[in-house]
Amino acid sequence: MLTVAEASERILAEIQQLDVEYVPLRRALGRVCAEDIAATVTMPPWSNSSMDGYAVRSADITPVMSGEPVKLRVVATIEAGQFASRRLKRGEAMRIMTGAPVPGGADSVIRKEHTDGGSANVEIRDATDVWKNIRPAGEDFHAGDLLAKRGAPVKPALIGVLASSGVSAVKTFKRPRVAIISSGNELVDIDDFDEVVAQRRIVSSNSYTLDALTRVAGGLPVDLGIAADTRASLKRKLESARDCDLILTSAGVSVGDLDYTRDVFAALGGEQRFWRVKMRPGAPLAFGMLDDVPWLGVSGNPVSAMVSFELFVRPVLRKMQGHSALFRRTVTVTVEEDVKIGANLMHFLRAVVARDGDGTLVARLTGLQSSGALTSMVKANALLIVPGDSPKVAKGSQLKALMLDQSLEETSVFSL
Repeated sequence: MLTVAEASERILAEIQQLDVEYVPLRRALGRVCAEDIAATVTMPPWSNSSMDGYAVRSADITPVMSGEPVKLRVVATIEAGQFASRRLKRGEAMRIMTGAPVPGGADSVIRKEHTDGGSANVEIRDATDVWKNIRPAGEDFHAGDLLAKRGAPVKPALIGVLASSGVSAVKTFKRPRVAIISSGNELVDIDDFDEVVAQRRIVSSNSYTLDALTRVAGGLPVDLGIAADTRASLKRKLESARDCDLILTSAGVSVGDLDYTRDVFAALGGEQRFWRVKMRPGAPLAFGMLDDVPWLGVSGNPVSAMVSFELFVRPVLRKMQGHSALFRRTVTVTVEEDVKIGANLMHFLRAVVARDGDGTLVARLTGLQSSGALTSMVKANALLIVPGDSPKVAKGSQLKALMLDQSLEETSVFSL
Protein backbone atom coordinates (compact mmCIF):
# COMPACT_ATOMS: atom_id res chain seq x y z
CA MET A 1 0.00 0.00 0.00
CA LEU A 2 1.08 3.56 -0.68
CA THR A 3 1.35 6.23 1.99
CA VAL A 4 -0.99 9.21 1.76
CA ALA A 5 1.84 11.42 0.48
CA GLU A 6 2.90 8.85 -2.13
CA ALA A 7 -0.66 8.39 -3.36
CA SER A 8 -1.18 12.14 -3.67
CA GLU A 9 2.08 12.57 -5.57
CA ARG A 10 1.27 9.73 -7.97
CA ILE A 11 -2.20 11.11 -8.68
CA LEU A 12 -1.20 14.73 -9.21
CA ALA A 13 1.70 13.76 -11.49
CA GLU A 14 -0.86 12.67 -14.11
CA ILE A 15 -3.26 15.60 -13.79
CA GLN A 16 -3.12 18.37 -16.37
CA GLN A 17 -4.57 21.85 -16.36
CA LEU A 18 -7.71 22.13 -18.45
CA ASP A 19 -8.12 24.28 -21.55
CA VAL A 20 -8.87 27.98 -21.21
CA GLU A 21 -11.92 30.07 -21.96
CA TYR A 22 -13.02 33.68 -21.66
CA VAL A 23 -15.71 34.33 -19.07
CA PRO A 24 -17.55 37.59 -18.36
CA LEU A 25 -15.99 39.49 -15.48
CA ARG A 26 -19.08 39.14 -13.29
CA ARG A 27 -18.87 35.34 -13.64
CA ALA A 28 -15.12 35.07 -13.10
CA LEU A 29 -15.20 34.95 -9.29
CA GLY A 30 -13.34 31.88 -8.04
CA ARG A 31 -11.78 31.12 -11.41
CA VAL A 32 -8.03 31.20 -12.10
CA CYS A 33 -6.38 33.59 -14.56
CA ALA A 34 -4.88 31.79 -17.55
CA GLU A 35 -2.75 34.75 -18.62
CA ASP A 36 -1.03 37.81 -17.22
CA ILE A 37 -3.28 40.88 -17.19
CA ALA A 38 -1.78 44.36 -17.50
CA ALA A 39 -3.48 47.68 -16.80
CA THR A 40 -4.69 49.55 -19.87
CA VAL A 41 -5.15 52.86 -18.05
CA THR A 42 -3.76 54.76 -15.08
CA MET A 43 -5.91 54.78 -11.96
CA PRO A 44 -6.87 57.21 -10.70
CA PRO A 45 -6.40 59.08 -13.99
CA TRP A 46 -6.13 62.43 -12.22
CA SER A 47 -5.18 63.71 -8.79
CA ASN A 48 -8.36 63.81 -6.71
CA SER A 49 -9.57 64.80 -3.29
CA SER A 50 -9.91 62.22 -0.53
CA MET A 51 -12.09 64.61 1.53
CA ASP A 52 -15.01 66.99 1.24
CA GLY A 53 -13.47 70.39 1.82
CA TYR A 54 -11.56 73.20 0.10
CA ALA A 55 -8.71 72.97 -2.39
CA VAL A 56 -6.10 75.58 -1.49
CA ARG A 57 -2.49 76.64 -2.04
CA SER A 58 -0.32 75.88 0.99
CA ALA A 59 1.45 79.20 0.50
CA ASP A 60 -1.85 80.99 1.22
CA ILE A 61 -2.43 79.37 4.60
CA THR A 62 1.01 79.55 6.24
CA PRO A 63 -0.32 81.99 8.90
CA VAL A 64 -2.72 79.27 10.06
CA MET A 65 0.26 77.18 11.08
CA SER A 66 0.98 79.85 13.68
CA GLY A 67 -2.61 79.90 14.91
CA GLU A 68 -3.88 82.81 12.80
CA PRO A 69 -7.04 82.04 10.71
CA VAL A 70 -6.92 82.96 7.02
CA LYS A 71 -9.81 83.98 4.78
CA LEU A 72 -9.83 82.97 1.12
CA ARG A 73 -12.24 83.76 -1.70
CA VAL A 74 -14.26 80.75 -2.89
CA VAL A 75 -14.25 80.89 -6.68
CA ALA A 76 -15.76 77.54 -7.69
CA THR A 77 -17.30 74.28 -6.53
CA ILE A 78 -15.97 71.03 -7.98
CA GLU A 79 -18.20 68.00 -7.71
CA ALA A 80 -17.12 64.41 -8.36
CA GLY A 81 -17.04 63.91 -12.14
CA GLN A 82 -16.45 67.62 -12.82
CA PHE A 83 -13.24 69.49 -13.57
CA ALA A 84 -12.24 73.01 -12.56
CA SER A 85 -12.46 75.51 -15.43
CA ARG A 86 -9.13 77.08 -14.51
CA ARG A 87 -6.16 76.92 -12.17
CA LEU A 88 -6.35 78.09 -8.59
CA LYS A 89 -4.82 81.56 -8.06
CA ARG A 90 -3.30 83.28 -5.06
CA GLY A 91 -5.80 83.99 -2.28
CA GLU A 92 -8.42 81.65 -3.73
CA ALA A 93 -10.06 78.40 -2.66
CA MET A 94 -12.37 76.00 -4.42
CA ARG A 95 -14.98 73.86 -2.69
CA ILE A 96 -14.30 70.26 -3.61
CA MET A 97 -16.08 66.93 -3.07
CA THR A 98 -14.52 63.55 -2.36
CA GLY A 99 -13.23 62.01 -5.59
CA ALA A 100 -13.34 65.26 -7.57
CA PRO A 101 -10.25 66.25 -9.60
CA VAL A 102 -7.98 68.67 -7.77
CA PRO A 103 -7.56 71.94 -9.68
CA GLY A 104 -4.16 72.96 -10.97
CA GLY A 105 -2.24 75.10 -8.51
CA ALA A 106 -3.75 73.44 -5.42
CA ASP A 107 -1.52 71.29 -3.22
CA SER A 108 -3.78 70.78 -0.20
CA VAL A 109 -7.40 69.96 0.60
CA ILE A 110 -8.59 71.35 3.91
CA ARG A 111 -11.43 69.28 5.24
CA LYS A 112 -14.68 71.17 5.86
CA GLU A 113 -14.48 70.60 9.63
CA HIS A 114 -11.34 72.76 9.80
CA THR A 115 -13.13 75.77 8.26
CA ASP A 116 -16.20 77.88 8.84
CA GLY A 117 -17.88 76.20 5.83
CA GLY A 118 -18.29 79.47 3.92
CA SER A 119 -19.62 79.55 0.34
CA ALA A 120 -18.43 82.97 -0.92
CA ASN A 121 -15.45 83.23 1.40
CA VAL A 122 -14.01 80.57 3.67
CA GLU A 123 -12.05 80.92 6.87
CA ILE A 124 -9.31 78.31 7.27
CA ARG A 125 -8.93 77.66 11.00
CA ASP A 126 -6.65 74.62 11.16
CA ALA A 127 -3.58 73.78 9.09
CA THR A 128 -3.48 70.08 9.99
CA ASP A 129 -4.37 69.21 6.41
CA VAL A 130 -1.68 71.23 4.65
CA TRP A 131 -0.17 69.14 1.81
CA LYS A 132 -2.68 66.38 2.61
CA ASN A 133 -5.91 64.77 1.35
CA ILE A 134 -4.88 64.59 -2.31
CA ARG A 135 -4.68 61.19 -3.98
CA PRO A 136 -2.15 61.52 -6.82
CA ALA A 137 -2.81 60.26 -10.33
CA GLY A 138 -1.64 56.67 -10.61
CA GLU A 139 -1.74 56.09 -6.85
CA ASP A 140 -3.38 52.68 -7.43
CA PHE A 141 -1.75 51.61 -10.69
CA HIS A 142 -0.33 52.92 -13.95
CA ALA A 143 -0.99 51.82 -17.51
CA GLY A 144 1.18 48.78 -18.17
CA ASP A 145 1.35 47.65 -14.53
CA LEU A 146 0.77 43.93 -13.96
CA LEU A 147 -2.62 43.54 -12.28
CA ALA A 148 -2.79 39.74 -12.16
CA LYS A 149 -0.41 36.93 -13.00
CA ARG A 150 -1.31 33.69 -14.73
CA GLY A 151 -2.43 31.36 -11.95
CA ALA A 152 -3.89 34.13 -9.78
CA PRO A 153 -7.32 33.30 -8.28
CA VAL A 154 -10.00 35.81 -9.19
CA LYS A 155 -11.15 37.33 -5.89
CA PRO A 156 -13.63 40.16 -5.29
CA ALA A 157 -10.93 42.85 -5.03
CA LEU A 158 -9.32 41.72 -8.29
CA ILE A 159 -12.70 41.91 -10.02
CA GLY A 160 -12.91 45.55 -8.96
CA VAL A 161 -9.37 46.25 -10.17
CA LEU A 162 -10.01 44.58 -13.53
CA ALA A 163 -13.25 46.51 -13.95
CA SER A 164 -11.33 49.73 -13.28
CA SER A 165 -9.00 48.79 -16.12
CA GLY A 166 -11.83 48.04 -18.53
CA VAL A 167 -11.47 44.25 -18.49
CA SER A 168 -14.92 42.90 -19.32
CA ALA A 169 -13.92 39.24 -19.78
CA VAL A 170 -11.18 37.17 -18.18
CA LYS A 171 -9.21 34.35 -19.78
CA THR A 172 -9.45 31.54 -17.23
CA PHE A 173 -8.94 27.80 -16.98
CA LYS A 174 -12.12 25.83 -17.47
CA ARG A 175 -13.99 24.31 -14.57
CA PRO A 176 -13.74 20.51 -14.56
CA ARG A 177 -16.82 18.44 -15.26
CA VAL A 178 -16.90 15.66 -12.67
CA ALA A 179 -18.92 12.51 -13.33
CA ILE A 180 -20.24 11.24 -9.98
CA ILE A 181 -21.34 7.62 -9.72
CA SER A 182 -22.48 5.96 -6.51
CA SER A 183 -23.02 2.21 -6.47
CA GLY A 184 -24.92 -0.19 -4.26
CA ASN A 185 -28.13 -2.21 -4.41
CA GLU A 186 -29.12 -0.77 -1.05
CA LEU A 187 -29.15 2.83 -2.32
CA VAL A 188 -31.97 5.04 -3.58
CA ASP A 189 -32.23 8.69 -4.47
CA ILE A 190 -34.07 11.04 -2.14
CA ASP A 191 -37.05 10.96 -4.51
CA ASP A 192 -37.61 7.37 -3.38
CA PHE A 193 -37.53 8.16 0.33
CA ASP A 194 -40.58 5.96 0.90
CA GLU A 195 -38.19 3.04 0.54
CA VAL A 196 -36.14 4.44 3.41
CA VAL A 197 -39.21 4.95 5.59
CA ALA A 198 -40.15 1.34 4.91
CA GLN A 199 -36.64 0.35 6.04
CA ARG A 200 -35.84 -1.34 2.73
CA ARG A 201 -33.20 1.09 1.40
CA ILE A 202 -31.02 4.05 2.42
CA VAL A 203 -30.48 7.35 0.63
CA SER A 204 -27.29 7.62 -1.40
CA SER A 205 -25.86 10.43 0.75
CA ASN A 206 -22.55 10.26 -1.15
CA SER A 207 -24.35 11.43 -4.28
CA TYR A 208 -25.14 14.64 -2.43
CA THR A 209 -21.99 15.20 -0.38
CA LEU A 210 -19.66 14.53 -3.33
CA ASP A 211 -21.77 16.85 -5.48
CA ALA A 212 -21.50 19.58 -2.82
CA LEU A 213 -17.76 19.06 -2.28
CA THR A 214 -17.20 19.24 -6.03
CA ARG A 215 -19.04 22.55 -6.27
CA VAL A 216 -17.12 24.04 -3.34
CA ALA A 217 -13.87 22.98 -5.03
CA GLY A 218 -14.88 24.78 -8.22
CA GLY A 219 -15.94 21.74 -10.25
CA LEU A 220 -19.14 21.10 -12.17
CA PRO A 221 -20.79 17.90 -10.89
CA VAL A 222 -22.46 15.62 -13.42
CA ASP A 223 -24.73 13.27 -11.49
CA LEU A 224 -24.86 9.95 -13.32
CA GLY A 225 -27.06 8.36 -10.71
CA ILE A 226 -26.76 5.13 -8.79
CA ALA A 227 -25.25 2.00 -10.29
CA ALA A 228 -26.56 -1.37 -9.22
CA ASP A 229 -24.06 -3.95 -8.00
CA THR A 230 -23.85 -5.56 -11.43
CA ARG A 231 -21.17 -5.42 -14.09
CA ALA A 232 -23.67 -4.29 -16.72
CA SER A 233 -24.95 -1.36 -14.67
CA LEU A 234 -21.45 -0.18 -13.77
CA LYS A 235 -20.38 -0.48 -17.40
CA ARG A 236 -23.22 1.76 -18.57
CA LYS A 237 -22.38 4.39 -15.95
CA LEU A 238 -18.65 4.42 -16.68
CA GLU A 239 -19.20 4.56 -20.43
CA SER A 240 -21.43 7.61 -20.01
CA ALA A 241 -18.68 9.33 -18.01
CA ARG A 242 -16.05 9.33 -20.75
CA ASP A 243 -16.78 12.91 -21.86
CA CYS A 244 -16.13 14.37 -18.41
CA ASP A 245 -12.82 15.67 -17.07
CA LEU A 246 -12.80 13.44 -14.00
CA ILE A 247 -14.66 10.28 -13.03
CA LEU A 248 -15.48 9.94 -9.32
CA THR A 249 -17.06 6.73 -8.07
CA SER A 250 -17.99 5.75 -4.54
CA ALA A 251 -18.14 2.14 -3.30
CA GLY A 252 -17.32 -1.00 -5.23
CA VAL A 253 -13.51 -0.70 -4.98
CA SER A 254 -12.86 -2.99 -2.02
CA VAL A 255 -12.75 -6.82 -1.93
CA GLY A 256 -16.43 -7.69 -1.46
CA ASP A 257 -18.13 -10.26 -3.67
CA LEU A 258 -20.09 -7.51 -5.43
CA ASP A 259 -17.26 -4.94 -5.67
CA TYR A 260 -17.01 -4.93 -9.46
CA THR A 261 -15.92 -1.34 -10.15
CA ARG A 262 -12.22 -2.04 -10.67
CA ASP A 263 -12.92 -5.06 -12.87
CA VAL A 264 -15.40 -3.19 -15.06
CA PHE A 265 -13.02 -0.24 -15.29
CA ALA A 266 -10.29 -2.56 -16.57
CA ALA A 267 -12.67 -4.28 -19.01
CA LEU A 268 -13.42 -0.90 -20.59
CA GLY A 269 -9.71 -0.35 -21.23
CA GLY A 270 -9.00 1.61 -18.08
CA GLU A 271 -5.50 1.43 -16.61
CA GLN A 272 -5.45 1.21 -12.83
CA ARG A 273 -2.40 2.93 -11.35
CA PHE A 274 -2.83 1.82 -7.74
CA TRP A 275 -5.33 0.60 -5.20
CA ARG A 276 -5.38 1.10 -1.43
CA VAL A 277 -3.64 3.67 0.75
CA LYS A 278 -2.21 3.38 4.26
CA MET A 279 -4.88 5.47 5.94
CA ARG A 280 -8.11 5.28 7.90
CA PRO A 281 -10.80 6.03 7.04
CA GLY A 282 -10.60 5.65 3.28
CA ALA A 283 -8.01 2.91 2.69
CA PRO A 284 -9.86 1.55 -0.37
CA LEU A 285 -8.83 4.23 -2.89
CA ALA A 286 -8.37 3.45 -6.57
CA PHE A 287 -6.77 5.66 -9.19
CA GLY A 288 -6.44 5.11 -12.91
CA MET A 289 -7.01 6.53 -16.38
CA LEU A 290 -9.85 5.76 -18.79
CA ASP A 291 -9.19 7.21 -22.25
CA ASP A 292 -7.01 9.91 -20.66
CA VAL A 293 -9.77 10.74 -18.20
CA PRO A 294 -8.61 10.37 -14.56
CA TRP A 295 -10.66 8.08 -12.35
CA LEU A 296 -10.76 8.13 -8.56
CA GLY A 297 -12.71 5.45 -6.77
CA VAL A 298 -13.41 6.19 -3.11
CA SER A 299 -14.96 4.10 -0.38
CA GLY A 300 -18.72 3.94 -0.09
CA ASN A 301 -18.66 4.76 3.62
CA PRO A 302 -19.88 8.37 3.86
CA VAL A 303 -17.05 9.73 6.03
CA SER A 304 -14.41 7.76 4.14
CA ALA A 305 -15.66 9.26 0.89
CA MET A 306 -15.46 12.80 2.27
CA VAL A 307 -11.99 12.33 3.78
CA SER A 308 -10.69 10.85 0.52
CA PHE A 309 -12.22 13.76 -1.39
CA GLU A 310 -10.44 16.33 0.80
CA LEU A 311 -7.08 14.56 0.56
CA PHE A 312 -7.05 13.49 -3.09
CA VAL A 313 -9.98 14.73 -5.19
CA ARG A 314 -9.95 18.37 -4.14
CA PRO A 315 -6.25 18.87 -5.06
CA VAL A 316 -6.95 17.25 -8.45
CA LEU A 317 -9.78 19.69 -9.16
CA ARG A 318 -7.68 22.65 -8.09
CA LYS A 319 -4.77 21.62 -10.32
CA MET A 320 -7.13 21.21 -13.27
CA GLN A 321 -8.35 24.79 -12.71
CA GLY A 322 -4.84 26.24 -12.64
CA HIS A 323 -4.43 26.79 -8.90
CA SER A 324 -0.90 26.68 -7.54
CA ALA A 325 -2.04 26.20 -3.91
CA LEU A 326 -3.57 22.72 -4.08
CA PHE A 327 -3.88 21.61 -0.48
CA ARG A 328 -5.76 22.52 2.67
CA ARG A 329 -3.86 24.34 5.42
CA THR A 330 -2.46 22.29 8.31
CA VAL A 331 -1.89 23.70 11.80
CA THR A 332 -0.22 22.39 14.95
CA VAL A 333 -2.71 21.69 17.74
CA THR A 334 -2.66 20.44 21.32
CA VAL A 335 -5.07 17.55 21.88
CA GLU A 336 -7.41 17.97 24.85
CA GLU A 337 -8.01 14.27 25.37
CA ASP A 338 -6.29 10.91 24.97
CA VAL A 339 -6.57 9.72 21.37
CA LYS A 340 -6.53 6.01 20.59
CA ILE A 341 -6.31 4.34 17.19
CA GLY A 342 -6.86 0.70 16.31
CA ALA A 343 -4.41 0.07 13.46
CA ASN A 344 -0.91 1.03 12.36
CA LEU A 345 -2.24 3.42 9.73
CA MET A 346 -2.32 7.19 9.41
CA HIS A 347 -5.67 8.27 10.85
CA PHE A 348 -7.73 11.33 9.97
CA LEU A 349 -10.11 11.89 12.86
CA ARG A 350 -12.96 14.36 12.88
CA ALA A 351 -12.20 17.17 15.30
CA VAL A 352 -13.03 20.70 16.36
CA VAL A 353 -10.04 23.04 16.50
CA ALA A 354 -10.38 26.22 18.55
CA ARG A 355 -8.25 28.74 20.45
CA ASP A 356 -8.07 28.50 24.21
CA GLY A 357 -7.70 31.45 26.57
CA ASP A 358 -4.04 32.11 25.75
CA GLY A 359 -4.49 31.72 21.99
CA THR A 360 -3.15 28.17 21.72
CA LEU A 361 -4.85 25.99 19.12
CA VAL A 362 -6.47 23.00 20.79
CA ALA A 363 -8.35 20.06 19.31
CA ARG A 364 -11.08 17.79 20.58
CA LEU A 365 -12.69 14.91 18.71
CA THR A 366 -16.30 15.29 17.63
CA GLY A 367 -17.25 11.97 19.19
CA LEU A 368 -17.97 8.71 17.41
CA GLN A 369 -15.36 8.12 14.69
CA SER A 370 -17.20 5.42 12.76
CA SER A 371 -16.80 5.87 8.99
CA GLY A 372 -20.57 5.72 8.67
CA ALA A 373 -21.30 8.46 11.24
CA LEU A 374 -21.75 11.41 8.91
CA THR A 375 -23.09 13.70 11.66
CA SER A 376 -19.63 13.75 13.24
CA MET A 377 -18.35 15.31 10.01
CA VAL A 378 -20.98 18.03 10.29
CA LYS A 379 -19.55 19.06 13.66
CA ALA A 380 -15.91 19.00 12.52
CA ASN A 381 -13.90 21.93 11.26
CA ALA A 382 -10.71 19.88 10.92
CA LEU A 383 -9.25 16.42 10.49
CA LEU A 384 -6.84 15.51 13.27
CA ILE A 385 -3.85 13.71 11.74
CA VAL A 386 -2.62 10.80 13.86
CA PRO A 387 0.55 9.30 12.28
CA GLY A 388 -0.18 5.71 13.26
CA ASP A 389 3.19 4.90 14.86
CA SER A 390 1.62 4.59 18.31
CA PRO A 391 -1.76 3.18 19.41
CA LYS A 392 -2.29 6.07 21.83
CA VAL A 393 -1.59 9.80 21.82
CA ALA A 394 -1.69 11.28 25.31
CA LYS A 395 -3.69 14.35 26.26
CA GLY A 396 -1.52 17.45 25.90
CA SER A 397 0.45 16.07 22.94
CA GLN A 398 0.85 18.06 19.76
CA LEU A 399 -0.43 16.85 16.40
CA LYS A 400 -1.16 18.33 13.00
CA ALA A 401 -4.72 19.10 11.94
CA LEU A 402 -6.00 19.63 8.42
CA MET A 403 -8.38 22.59 8.48
CA LEU A 404 -11.64 22.07 6.58
CA ASP A 405 -13.04 25.61 6.82
CA GLN A 406 -12.26 29.13 8.03
CA SER A 407 -14.14 28.91 11.32
CA LEU A 408 -11.06 29.98 13.30
CA GLU A 409 -11.19 33.33 11.50
CA GLU A 410 -14.91 33.83 12.07
CA THR A 411 -16.65 35.04 15.20
CA SER A 412 -20.12 36.13 16.27
CA VAL A 413 -18.68 39.21 18.01
CA PHE A 414 -17.56 42.32 16.17
CA SER A 415 -14.22 43.30 17.63
CA LEU A 416 -11.48 45.64 16.41
